Order: sequence, then C-alpha cells, then structure tokens
Amino acid sequence: MAKVQFMSDFFYPTLLAVKALEPWVVRTVWNTGETLDVDLAHIFKRKAFTEIRHPSVFKKVHLQNGAIEWFDTELGADNVYAWAKEQLGEVSHEMFESWITRNNLSLTTAATALGISRRMVSYYRTAAKPIPRAIWLACLGWEITKPALSLPKELPSTKEYAVLRAA
Repeated sequence: MAKVQFMSDFFYPTLLAVKALEPWVVRTVWNTGETLDVDLAHIFKRKAFTEIRHPSVFKKVHLQNGAIEWFDTELGADNVYAWAKEQLGEVSHEMFESWITRNNLSLTTAATALGISRRMVSYYRTAAKPIPRAIWLACLGWEITKPALSLPKELPSTKEYAVLRAA
C-alpha cells in the first residue's frame, strides 16, 4: 500500500517551538534558524477560534506533531510560516503556489516562464528556499504579459492592461 503524504511531507521548514506573546501573537522558532512572530488576529476573528480568544486559553499554545495547537484546534506549520513571511513583507511559498495555480502552470512551465530550473520552482513552492524579490517581480511581470515564446520588449499601457485583465 502506498504511503499517504501530507503537506508537511513536502514542506521544508520544521516548526521547533511556539510561545504565546501578546494576545493573538505567537513567536515561532524554525529549523531554518528563523524566529518569527506571527500576528494571528486575522485568523482569530473566525467563529472556530472563539474559545481560544480568551487570554488564559491563548497562553496554553503548544507544539503538537509539527503544528501549533490549543486543545482540538490547530494551525498548520506551512500556513503559519507563510503568514509570518507575508507579515514581514516577504513573498511566501503560498503566494508562489497561488501564482502557479492561477496561471495553470506546472513545475516545468513555471520554470520555463521564469527562466529558472524546475528544481528551484519546487524549492520555492515548498519553502525550502526563500523566494527572491526579483523572482516574485518576474512572476508578476509574466502574469501581466503572458509571453508566448519570446519576452515582450515593453509592458502594456494602463489601458491595454485593463483590457487584458477584463478578458
């Protein structure tokens, strides 16, 4: 029988520790050497987190099987890592994956579009390597122009861009 793989099997950074700071902010420690504070206020607005919003309950956060957990509620490490990166103004693996999906690209076609190796696309997709700003800008530029075989010599005007996006 084949082994079922979960996102954590593909996701690189491993969450090593978590600690509650102020209400709805947790400090996370990763095997990459990063210590990232994550504001969870946007998540805690959801009804499922009503009980955890109590400060005494929130402080009981702990690490369980690689996820952040309170009682029966947990947050996956990959989501928490992405939120932390995005809150720092960086590009997350989830943003990169969303770009690939939104443009209906495979690893190979994404690599071709960006002029990088398929392996690097895989690294970026799983957060095994940080996504350089230049790569993210290339993603956005590619999405606007969607060149067929050769790169465009200029970007579309505002009006042309509006027409392209409306289609």
